[in-house]
Amino acid sequence: MTDATANGSVGREADQPRQAPFWANIPASTGLTAGILFCIGYVALIRALAPYLPPITLAPDTGFAHYYWKLTDPTLWSRTTAWGGYILHQLSIWGLIYYAQEKGLKYSDKLHPANIIALGVNAVFILLHLLQTHLFYDGTAQDTHIMTSQGSVIIMLAMVLVMENQRRGLAMGARAPMMQEAGRAMRKYHGYIFAWAITYTFWYHPMEANVGHLLGTLYTTLIMVQGSLFFTRLHTNKYWMVMMEVMVLIHGFIVAVFLGDGDSWAQFGFGFLAMFVITQMYGLRLPNWLRWAFWVAYIGGIVITFQFFRGWGQVNEVFRVPVVLYALAFLLAFITWGILVVGRALSRKAVTAVV
Repeated sequence: MTDATANGSVGREADQPRQAPFWANIPASTGLTAGILFCIGYVALIRALAPYLPPITLAPDTGFAHYYWKLTDPTLWSRTTAWGGYILHQLSIWGLIYYAQEKGLKYSDKLHPANIIALGVNAVFILLHLLQTHLFYDGTAQDTHIMTSQGSVIIMLAMVLVMENQRRGLAMGARAPMMQEAGRAMRKYHGYIFAWAITYTFWYHPMEANVGHLLGTLYTTLIMVQGSLFFTRLHTNKYWMVMMEVMVLIHGFIVAVFLGDGDSWAQFGFGFLAMFVITQMYGLRLPNWLRWAFWVAYIGGIVITFQFFRGWGQVNEVFRVPVVLYALAFLLAFITWGILVVGRALSRKAVTAVV
């Protein structure tokens, strides 16, 4: 073969487009579907393995601030594995968020390599926590107050109210103008806070198989899937996002009913339903007739419940959840705005000093 022929062949091979790696064209919807199936399968696995949990003697319930599912005599290994697993999980996800932001990833209908890694990392640590529960049982609840777990999720839900204010409004489609600047800042950095809230909550609990734990685990793992889809359009899909918000209603209401807690089922049920009819449904572009139908059903449910079952003296239960969430949303917006103001002032001083 002559040099010309050889060179021509090499040139033609060089001109041919390289075959894209297998992961380059995976739709984000495939990642979401796989993640949902994994979460459902994981909860089923927890239930199936429940008979093999080591026998644990749990301390008697002492009331509101007591977390029941923790060892009465924790060991060095139970603490080390719970906190070690949490810290490694947390740092791994934070590192992936930082990498994605530094790379300047754009929103896409397909998975980025970082999304695939995030889904894999979460899956590994989710399974690791199940193994850790069976070997050592305890979560981080042993060393922290129960409100730190519940509070982290509440902070996340209140932040969503601020972030989504510009798109769907805060109440019946009406926006809160003072949240606009804070909302922009939160949208940029919320990944770190949300990743902390849900990862911390996940490692707080052992992987128990009662109804409350199973629903809570399903909820937290689904939010991990949501977080893993950063910089994909599914991450900001309004229907999927509202579903994640509404799941806390399902979790809270069902847990209250199964626990036979006569004081909280109406609080969680009507409280989180209030969030849907006042705020969340206005981001879904529903027809007016359907919005009115939700309002009529909601108010009708309140009337029937408190007229015939709870008594009107307990109607304050309807307002507890929304009052806390809306108040916290305004507080977080104010704190974020204050941080931005201080940051800009310090930046101006630094520039002045250099000049």
